[in-house]
Amino acid sequence: MMSKRFFLTTAIDYPNSRPHIGTAFEKIGADAQARYRRMQGHEVFFLMGNDENTVKVARRAEELGQETKAYCDNMAEQFKEVWRALDLSFSDFIQTSEERHHKGCQAFIQKVKDNGHIYKGSYEGWYCNGCESFKSERELDEKQHCPVHNAPALRRQEPCWFFALSAFRDKLLEFYKENPDFIQPESRRNEVISLVETELKDVNITRSGESWGIRVPFDPEFTIYVWFDALLNYITAIGYGTDPDRFAQWWPADLHVIGKDITRFHCALWPAMCMAAGIAPPKRVFGHGFVHHKGEKMSKTIGNVVEPMDLLKEVGADAFRYFFLRECPFPGDGDFSYRRFIEVYNSDLANNLGNLYSRVVGLIGRNFAGALPVSDKPVTWPGVMSPSEIVSIWSGHMEALRYNQALQLIWAEVLVPANQHAERMAPWSLVKTDPAASAVVLRDLIEPIRIASILLKPFMPKVAETLYQSFSFEQVWDTISSGHASQIAQLSGELKVLAPTENGKVKPLFPRLQAKAEDEV
Repeated sequence: MMSKRFFLTTAIDYPNSRPHIGTAFEKIGADAQARYRRMQGHEVFFLMGNDENTVKVARRAEELGQETKAYCDNMAEQFKEVWRALDLSFSDFIQTSEERHHKGCQAFIQKVKDNGHIYKGSYEGWYCNGCESFKSERELDEKQHCPVHNAPALRRQEPCWFFALSAFRDKLLEFYKENPDFIQPESRRNEVISLVETELKDVNITRSGESWGIRVPFDPEFTIYVWFDALLNYITAIGYGTDPDRFAQWWPADLHVIGKDITRFHCALWPAMCMAAGIAPPKRVFGHGFVHHKGEKMSKTIGNVVEPMDLLKEVGADAFRYFFLRECPFPGDGDFSYRRFIEVYNSDLANNLGNLYSRVVGLIGRNFAGALPVSDKPVTWPGVMSPSEIVSIWSGHMEALRYNQALQLIWAEVLVPANQHAERMAPWSLVKTDPAASAVVLRDLIEPIRIASILLKPFMPKVAETLYQSFSFEQVWDTISSGHASQIAQLSGELKVLAPTENGKVKPLFPRLQAKAEDEV
């Protein structure tokens, strides 16, 4: 029986500099969704990549005295180094300078022209070099500055080929009506509908006089304009223009994960492009919020970015992933500071999850030779909400990409009650007078650890596996689904601790962090 397929993408990134933690926020959010879908039995194709056919990339390569393609290839490896360090489970990484992308783009633009949706003209307007797009007066401030890059827009006129986007107004509005979940979260929907109803204009999709980029097949004096090129990575990576059978297997995309600042391109221009080419639009677009630093959006242009690898080297991928998905609501905005990171790390990870794990494993190692004896007593669940209720609510949060709420649920309904039960029952004291009673309490505490490990699998993959594999549970980790957390496992047989210990002590999952003066920065 063929498994269900789930095609998930992130926005592709400009490789004019290395990724920052704002960029990483998007990727770990998408990875959490990819891992969740695999737990639900889907065959997942998770696509990431770099947006290379841009003027700013060519300029950066020139500044460094490098060939543009060589520069792009080097930067792609640097990006993938960061993404692997974050334990991102992407299936493919597309570079838009690749031949498969060039072939697919040329096939697509030719198809749209053959279908009568592209015409030649000239364009004049305010242009932002940072965004690589023309801006309406409404999108600029009173000084004609782009608010995204805090830089002046330039008046620009050029011959070009237009995509007749305005002709798709009614089709787009009907599409939104028939597919109410297409634009997520709901707060972005009204903004896009208003744009389509009032400001949908034909768009310039070419550039003239550029040596770097993809040539327009029906007019080689022009290269394909960045958005009409970049958006196509979602289909060229799965075979559009090169492998029609593979494309038919995976398209339409189930979910595009993108920043809220590019929602209009993905929710208006992109579905119209698909309609013009005769293919189905994607099923859902999720516009996530931003990570701020000192109250400002992180931006390479502004220069307030934080390098992910600096933090990763100190705390590891799982703590990094936990902080941003717990502290920064994925549909909205969040803020990062080193001080807040240390507070959350020590409170949630070191003191709560890590301490519970170390106590249980250590007590069993020191007092029961690493194995709890057979018991005829049923496991007592320490929380108020049942595991089935927890999993149901958790699944709803995961489907809606409300990751912070999913994580809050695990702590509030699983880990905090378990720690409170441990404090009440004090098995470390009880073992001195009644080892059998202490063993019962430890079984009660192992069950929340098991369930937490399963529900943490999309968020903290290595730590979740360590938690689960520390005990002799029957189900193989790689086959674990969320359903395995929905029922209390009556752990009646001998239960072994498999985690390595020294003198009854286990290596801490999360060694406490000490604040330093620079943590204020």
